[in-house]
Amino acid sequence: MSIRPPVFSALTRRAAPMAALLYAAVLIGANPAAGQTLTPDQRAAVEALRTDDMRKLVVHADPIPAPDIAFTDPAGAEHRLADSNGRLRLVTFWATWCAPCREENPSLDALQRTRGGADFEVLAIATGRNDPAAIDRFNAAAGITALPPLLDPKSALARAMNVPGLPVTVILNRQGAEIARLMGGADWTSAAALAIVDYLAGVEG
Repeated sequence: MSIRPPVFSALTRRAAPMAALLYAAVLIGANPAAGQTLTPDQRAAVEALRTDDMRKLVVHADPIPAPDIAFTDPAGAEHRLADSNGRLRLVTFWATWCAPCREENPSLDALQRTRGGADFEVLAIATGRNDPAAIDRFNAAAGITALPPLLDPKSALARAMNVPGLPVTVILNRQGAEIARLMGGADWTSAAALAIVDYLAGVEG
C-alpha cells in the first residue's frame, strides 16, 4: 500500500527549512564522490537571489548523494536520480490529488519549456498512487506539455529522499547529488526562481 504524504500546512512550511537541514546532516559524508560542491561564494550568491517564494529554498553546504532507488516512466523503464547526463536538474515530487501541485506544476512546465536543454531539465515524479491516465488528465487540464510523466508508485524514492509532504522540489548537481531543496509550492517562473536556475546552470561542474 502506498503512502500518501500530507500536503504542506502552514506549520509544515515553517518547519521545512529545519527538516531539510536535518536531512542534509544525516546524509552528508555518505558518499565523498557526490560531485560538484558549491563554494562559499557561490552559496552566498544563491542566497542573495532568494526572494519571494525562493526564500524557502535551502542551499546545502555539501551535496547530498541521491538514493539508488529507481523510478519509472509509464512504459516501465527504470530511471535513477544519479542518471544526470551532466545536467543540472530540478526534481519535483507531486501527486494528482495535491492541490498545491496543481498550482505549481504549470510553472515547472514553463521552466522546462524556457530553460530545458543540454544543461538543465525539470523532472516531475508522481509519488504514491497516481494512475497514468489520471496524470494525463491532470496535465491536459493544466496545459502541461513539457513534463513527461514519471512514477514512484510505492513512494519508495520519496521516503528515501525524506519527502514529508507534497510538493517538494530538489535541485541536483551535474553528478545527480542534491544541492538545494524547497518544501512546499513555488512559482518557478518568478524572477527569483529564474535567476537562481540561470546562476546554478552557469556554475561549472
